[in-house]
Amino acid sequence: MISTYYGLLRRIHECLRPDVYLEIGVHEGHSIAFVGPDTRAIGIDPEPKVDELPDLTTVFAVTSDEFFDRTDINEILGGPIDLAFVDGLHLFQQTLRDIANVESHCSADGVILVHDCLPIDAVTSSPERTTVVWSGDVWKSVVALRRYRPDLSIHTVDVAPTGMAVITGLDPTNTTIFDCFDEIVESVVDLTFDDLILQGTATTLATVPAEWDDIRELLTSRPAIS
Repeated sequence: MISTYYGLLRRIHECLRPDVYLEIGVHEGHSIAFVGPDTRAIGIDPEPKVDELPDLTTVFAVTSDEFFDRTDINEILGGPIDLAFVDGLHLFQQTLRDIANVESHCSADGVILVHDCLPIDAVTSSPERTTVVWSGDVWKSVVALRRYRPDLSIHTVDVAPTGMAVITGLDPTNTTIFDCFDEIVESVVDLTFDDLILQGTATTLATVPAEWDDIRELLTSRPAIS
């Protein structure tokens, strides 16, 4: 059993050994430190506080929107993204944009991980931060994707403190999130933590226990892997 999202992220890096990795929300660099020596990695954070980076890793001190709007990503990365970790602004609207932007630059057999998708309670999952521990309403992005992108495979792993979503079956050519963004936001913006509990996280977020063998199967059952 994997206990924390850091532990899960580390195991996924070890399992997939991605050629290209992208991380949104670097902060102090604890998660980007799991990048392997042969992985070309890009970090995005408007205020990074990283003292030392892995080899072949570059951090851009901009917002994710600025990065995707102003950067020639193909030239920087040198190939499609194999693995991405989204842990930026803890608001579902921003998370949806980040996922859509990342997917458009991913390989079809890539994996997108999203932190903070399994909230603890109503206070810490509020869009407004009033607590030290704060997941925001990122969980609504999973609800939205499961409604509007049924082609994706999405599971939320129950790891401390606030879960991690694993998204596979990516389609870099799909523009649904961009094309229907306002409609998607409107459909989930008023959902509350009570709604989530009433419907059940297993149904709403497709939660799964943090058993590595099961998680590895989710990763290695991607279309391009035999």
